[in-house]
Amino acid sequence: MKKILVTGGAGFLGSHLCEKLLNEGNEVFCLDNYFTGQKRNVIHLLKNPYFEIIRHDITMPFFIEVDEIYNLACPASPIHYQYNPIKTVKTSVMGAINMLGLAKRTKARILQASTSEVYGDPQVHPQTENYWGHVNPIGPRACYDEGKRSAETLFVNYYKQNNVKIKIMRIFNTYGPRMHPNDGRVVSNFIVQALSGKDITVYGDGSQTRSFCYVDDLIEGMTCFMNSRLDFIGPVNIGNPNEFTIKELAEMVIKLTNSKSKIIYHPLPADDPMQRKPNIELARKELGWEPKIKLREGLIHTINYFKNSL
Repeated sequence: MKKILVTGGAGFLGSHLCEKLLNEGNEVFCLDNYFTGQKRNVIHLLKNPYFEIIRHDITMPFFIEVDEIYNLACPASPIHYQYNPIKTVKTSVMGAINMLGLAKRTKARILQASTSEVYGDPQVHPQTENYWGHVNPIGPRACYDEGKRSAETLFVNYYKQNNVKIKIMRIFNTYGPRMHPNDGRVVSNFIVQALSGKDITVYGDGSQTRSFCYVDDLIEGMTCFMNSRLDFIGPVNIGNPNEFTIKELAEMVIKLTNSKSKIIYHPLPADDPMQRKPNIELARKELGWEPKIKLREGLIHTINYFKNSL
């Protein structure tokens, strides 16, 4: 049994991760300040005596004895991270410093949930881990993009200077049950609008592309990466390389929900990337991981979740 800390553990990804780690027989400490995390995401885990919820903000130091740390705490949707951009930067940067300090003291292995947003609006397609990105440092998304880039810098330097055992995982678009219904991200937006009989809002002309990874695949990749005994190999992309236009996604959601919603078009937000697709050859080669769940199957699970929760 390992003692494992999950920051952001009551969030969308964090709650699925806590569940998987408990099922594998570990003791799990779930740390969350509930800015976007929700207690209902983890309430079903409370009956497990090896699960503990702690209300805490990782911009403040935290002391505990653990073997592994998954650092997931940070709002991930534009609506939430732009609400208080200074706090978003502090969560990424000061949170990383505090968790890396904890890992250094306890000699714990630590995984940073970074993001495909470090690539910005990419000029290389698909994106490989050695691409440096195309990010606007003063744009409306910079608080998140540059915060995560700074966190990666801190992780690498704690590894080089202090021999902290680090993993950096660049997460691409993920969807599934327990997504926040008001997070403004495209999958949850479309499903909520379709189930409510409202028009589906597409920004731009819908030709921009994304790749969508179902949450179970993502969490499998995350634990596989943490458990690999490899020395630091640099950041690793974890996502689904199958690419869809936003319009295709909207049409699929309308069909699967049997909705009468119509697609309406709004101007594209500033700095919104036109293409986003991971190259996952490094994950395939070093971790033996690749996603298994097709978009249609994952959307059906996600739609059923929202039908029950709305």
